[in-house]
Amino acid sequence: MHPEELFIGGEWATPSSAQRIEVISPHTEEPVAAVAAACPDDVDRAVAAARAAFDTGPWPRMDPAERVAVIRGLAERYGERRSELAELITAQIGAPISFAQRAQVGLPWTMMSAFCTLAENHPWQQTRAGMYGADVHVRREPVGVVAAIVPWNMPQFLIVTKLIPALLAGCTVVLKPAPESPLDALLLAELIADSGIPSGVVNVLPGPAGVGERLVRHPGVDKVSFTGSTAAGRAVAAAAAAGLKRVSLELGGKSAAVVLSDADPAAVATAVRSASLSNSGQICNALTRILMPAGRAAEFTDALAAEMESLVIGDPTDAETQIGPLVARRQQERVRGYIEAGCAEGARLVTGGPGLPAGVDRGWYVQPTLFADADNSMRIAREEIFGPVLTVIPYPDEDAAVAIANDSDYGLAGSVFTADTERGLAIAARIRTGTFGVNQGYTMDPFAPFGGVKGSGYGRELGPEGIDAYTDVKSISVAPASTT
Repeated sequence: MHPEELFIGGEWATPSSAQRIEVISPHTEEPVAAVAAACPDDVDRAVAAARAAFDTGPWPRMDPAERVAVIRGLAERYGERRSELAELITAQIGAPISFAQRAQVGLPWTMMSAFCTLAENHPWQQTRAGMYGADVHVRREPVGVVAAIVPWNMPQFLIVTKLIPALLAGCTVVLKPAPESPLDALLLAELIADSGIPSGVVNVLPGPAGVGERLVRHPGVDKVSFTGSTAAGRAVAAAAAAGLKRVSLELGGKSAAVVLSDADPAAVATAVRSASLSNSGQICNALTRILMPAGRAAEFTDALAAEMESLVIGDPTDAETQIGPLVARRQQERVRGYIEAGCAEGARLVTGGPGLPAGVDRGWYVQPTLFADADNSMRIAREEIFGPVLTVIPYPDEDAAVAIANDSDYGLAGSVFTADTERGLAIAARIRTGTFGVNQGYTMDPFAPFGGVKGSGYGRELGPEGIDAYTDVKSISVAPASTT
């Protein structure tokens, strides 16, 4: 890696300022590394490089099959460095190494190949008959220079879901990783430098929030793809609107798991634990509102509590660890505040609490916490906590369950658990979210579009829709041949 430099124009460049980002281990609370921090002048340099690569370079003008071949080569190099990438992510954000290997790095690696398969079969150009006898050629062309801004919680997954479809579409990219997780992005830049991707097509700028703001407002940027909080997403949308930039926003969530009375408690507990508490609950599509039938709520709650109490908490570098620390002290304090609010509002604390887990004396840890007998008006039921806190809400009948699930400012994901798949599909159709699972937490399938509605944003990533998000559609009408 090149911690003292930025990746601009295909080269490792000296930053314009002496500012540095200190990366702190959430487990030890000690420094892991320090890297160069970009400043506004560096944004201008990176956008200029991306603009030149798009306007006059070869990448947007390649046949899509040529771009696919280059990205498949990048995926091969990526696979060779998976262990190193996973270790960096664990060091930066405290994700358990088993989760980092499987989801933080393994999933993005497989998605690279899946995106290439999608691109090979994408309708880049079609011809259709026009109404007046002309042939209409419909082309999907790259949208231009993309600002890709990602958070810290799933850094490689979120980078890959933006960067790879944009590249396959023929775009050029300025990538801004979060200041909490710059190391894996710099290693990815190293792989890109050796991949055959032309200079300027990808630029990587670790930096503070101001770097992202400069990117969003920059006149040389054509599209912004942002993942983060709903509050930040609103600011991004407003800033991008001034320049009529295309925008994709993947924002917060407060997803509901609707447990029907015919579901199996043990199966529900296992699925909810996986979908809700992986990465210490720091996942935007986590199932954090657990809606249970009032007549069986105690049984389902006991099963979920037992599952949560069995989790192994501790050193994220230990392969046996299932729950690591939160990313930062501010996040630990935020989550503890929500736990205290849940108790103050009258929810019943079933397990966990605001204190450190047993046997832990340092690090930004929070106990996996379960509340029961909650009401959907409570803060713990309405606001995104982004930590290992689940809230059980009882409901009297199926219509009430649907109403509670829909009574949210968010609409990212959700799930239903039932022995009757058709009944589950009927429930799924009634709940207003962008994504949904039946008898599972929502699965991040590279062939299925992912995104939200309401306060969870707009636009879609993954699937062919994720490639289309980086294209403009052009129609070319060709007059019929003269018959004279």
